[in-house]
Amino acid sequence: MAQPEYDATGSSSGVVTAGNARATATATRFARLGLWLIPVYGVLLALSTLTHQPDYDTDFQGYAEYITTDRFLASHLGASIAGAALGLLDVVAALAFLVRGPAVTAAILGAAFMIVGNVIFTALFGVAAFAQPAIGRAFLAGESGIRELNEDVYGTPLFATAAIGFIFFLAGGILLSVAIARVGRPLRWVGIGFGASLVLFVLGFLMLDVAQPIAGALLAVVGVILALRLPRYSTPPAGTTA
Repeated sequence: MAQPEYDATGSSSGVVTAGNARATATATRFARLGLWLIPVYGVLLALSTLTHQPDYDTDFQGYAEYITTDRFLASHLGASIAGAALGLLDVVAALAFLVRGPAVTAAILGAAFMIVGNVIFTALFGVAAFAQPAIGRAFLAGESGIRELNEDVYGTPLFATAAIGFIFFLAGGILLSVAIARVGRPLRWVGIGFGASLVLFVLGFLMLDVAQPIAGALLAVVGVILALRLPRYSTPPAGTTA
């Protein structure tokens, strides 16, 4: 009767192989589900940018009224901060498939850069969610020095931090789009659309507000296609199915 083979730890190799296959299958299922967070993230980006706060340099009264609304707080807590968390999870899910593809370095660096960018953004979203409403309420209550306080909060350190976040976010998005496009011909335009939506979103923040919800909607559409196609066309590890 044939005896099972054992590895260096004394475990049966057949048991080890079966255990690895089950672990890989479980990871693949979670990664498939995680990909569907990409369209959710896109929808949140679109919804959170449908309206914009007035310019505090030209309309501080309107700015104070806008940032003290429940909608403003809910948008930053639910769409911006929670959205950033979902953005981290969907990047990890995409990476689980992209490391099987031909652009492994671009996938790993892209995921790392996007994670760094999103973490930096959460600091800015926290300021908006908690500091801005307090500033607005103080101004509407007639407190003095509120304009100066707002300028201090939204000063050089914050904008420098935002610039660093944008650089990492854009670099990560472009690298991930390259990795997606190189998986295969059916994903080429999906990769391009993924990168274009992120670039458009950042440009909208800097130049044209109306571009941001459009970018979010584009990311949602691209995300649906990516969730359907990436598991199908990425190469699974030996002995497993995608």
